[in-house]
Amino acid sequence: MFALLLSFVCSLSLSFASPADSLAVGVCPLGHFPCGNLSVCLPQLKHCNGLQDCPNGADEENCVDNSGWPHLFDAFMKTRVQEPEECMLDVYPEVCFCSGWKVNCNRKNLQQIPAVSSNVTALELNSNGVFFLPADLFIHYRRLERLHLENNRIEQVSKRAFAGLVSLRKLFLSQNRISSLKAGLFSDLSSLEWLILDENRITSIRQKAFEGLKSLFFLSLLNNSVEQLPKISLCHEMPRLNWLELEGNRISSLWSSTFKNCSSLTVLALRRNRISTIEDGTFSSMNRLIDLDLSLNQMMDLPPSLFQNLQNLKQLNISNNPLALVYDDQFDSFLNLQSLSMEEVEIPNISIRMFRSLSNLSHIYFKRFDYCGYSPNVRSCKPNTDGISSFENLLANIILRVFVWVVAFIICFGNIFVIFLRSCITSENQHHTMAIKSLCCADCLMGVYLFFIGAFDVKFCGEYNRHAQIWMESLSCQLIGSLALLSTEVSVLILTYMTLEKYLCIVFPFQHFRAGRKRTLCSLASIWTLGFVLALVPFSDKQTFGNFYGRNGVCFPLHSEQAEKPGARCYSTGIFLGLNLFAFVLIVFSYSSMFYSVQKTAKSARHMALDHEVSIAKRFFFIVFTDAMCWIPIFLLKILSLLRVQIAGTTVMWVVIFILPINSALNPILYTITTSTFQEKIKVCLLFR
Repeated sequence: MFALLLSFVCSLSLSFASPADSLAVGVCPLGHFPCGNLSVCLPQLKHCNGLQDCPNGADEENCVDNSGWPHLFDAFMKTRVQEPEECMLDVYPEVCFCSGWKVNCNRKNLQQIPAVSSNVTALELNSNGVFFLPADLFIHYRRLERLHLENNRIEQVSKRAFAGLVSLRKLFLSQNRISSLKAGLFSDLSSLEWLILDENRITSIRQKAFEGLKSLFFLSLLNNSVEQLPKISLCHEMPRLNWLELEGNRISSLWSSTFKNCSSLTVLALRRNRISTIEDGTFSSMNRLIDLDLSLNQMMDLPPSLFQNLQNLKQLNISNNPLALVYDDQFDSFLNLQSLSMEEVEIPNISIRMFRSLSNLSHIYFKRFDYCGYSPNVRSCKPNTDGISSFENLLANIILRVFVWVVAFIICFGNIFVIFLRSCITSENQHHTMAIKSLCCADCLMGVYLFFIGAFDVKFCGEYNRHAQIWMESLSCQLIGSLALLSTEVSVLILTYMTLEKYLCIVFPFQHFRAGRKRTLCSLASIWTLGFVLALVPFSDKQTFGNFYGRNGVCFPLHSEQAEKPGARCYSTGIFLGLNLFAFVLIVFSYSSMFYSVQKTAKSARHMALDHEVSIAKRFFFIVFTDAMCWIPIFLLKILSLLRVQIAGTTVMWVVIFILPINSALNPILYTITTSTFQEKIKVCLLFR
């Protein structure tokens, strides 16, 4: 029923959120995107969700991120010529397969290059045992266009091994044992367009190693051991170089001279290296670059003007780098950028200004979901949830969206009911009643906190990401977060106070430690004052605590993060693993002592007063036991977050909205409604009526 009600409210709020005013001028508001060429705007969540919401279906078009090299690769792999299936060669090994002018000798256990007709155009020798390429080996194959020597044992290659291959367009030497490239090795390959040297043992790229490759279009050195690129321009020897693949090497530095005059380069992949230094101006000559991959490196800083001339770049990946800072204008030159990957990158200075100029950006990838709030102009942002919130809703899980209202109602109703009954029915121990009513007030605040979370969840229903950043930085979020912390701490402190009071009465029954009215009032007033101080301290210094309560959508400062300010981390640790853990240990110690004392004196003590205290002690033991079941997960979660263990946002959400409040919901039942004394007084009142 609650789920249906929430769905109806969400649908209603979305219908009212339709930007009718903006349609008049043909512009969609922030967080909304048009249905192609129609004057209809839909919120971000309705684009690329698998359902056709636009009349023309434009909301489900262009949802796949194929910016950069995937689109280019499809174009490069198109077959140029359709060859006949009948073998057109006179000479070729019997163990091989011939079709047209092509010979396939893959996996034939050949130890050397076999003889074939000189008019062969494609020769495949993959997965054999060839270990040496002598001089003039292919000198007669002047029509050969494609040569495959992948997955052999080639260690040595003569300087003239490829002499005479003037028509060769594609050369595949992957998965061999080549350690160096001799100068002039490819000097005869004037028509070569593709050179694949993946998974060899090449440690350096020497000067003139690619001399003669004037037509080279694609060069791949994937998964080698290259430690340093030459300081002279690679494009001096390969002026038509369009695609350079250097992933999985050991390159540590990039020099501006290395890529000088590389104006034809469109794809540059430097993923999974050890790059820590990039000289300013390194990419200044690459005005045609479309795809740049710098992910999985060791870059801590990117020069401010590093990307200045990359106006045509469509895809940039700087994920998995320990960047300490991203400049506000770092991406301003990207007029045509469509995809930006910043996964596993902490951006402590993130701002909307950083992505405002990226008018063509359609896909963006962050480490954390809350960063998506800074790029509401982007159609697709990942991750689309942190386990707590999603693009659509403040609370991502429909179960918890319903549960937050149910628990809030139970908490408020139960505690208000106990306060009302305790006020109407007189008790022998008025000081104990005063403490319980004060505890009910503290627990009731937790219910108020949950009501606020549920109300804002409904308010932002369907378009949360549009308001996420404003919400987490708002005064409303700060206040309800402080309300939750106030409720939690006052509840813990009052429970500790009542436990100590019972401990003194039971363990030292003849010492007259029972608190009077004045002492009880002073103690409770002190507890509430301390609770307010603990909740309000983070407001005192933004420089030290930052956005203490606004680290997530539910505004509760439990989970520590790398981007969290040290002062905030120390403060939250001091509360949850300092004050609260100390209170928990003190309660456990007190009840252990109480039951030891009761067991020791049970046979000799027959006083009704002592029996009454024992009954109360047993009752409070179950209260403390439920508190322990609630607080142990919180202690563990805080410890794991301090140890930098990756914690799913879903776990945090269940702890904050289910485990923490459930204690406040159970307390009225445990320490009032189910007590035999209270039940007897209710019966007496009902009988008299």
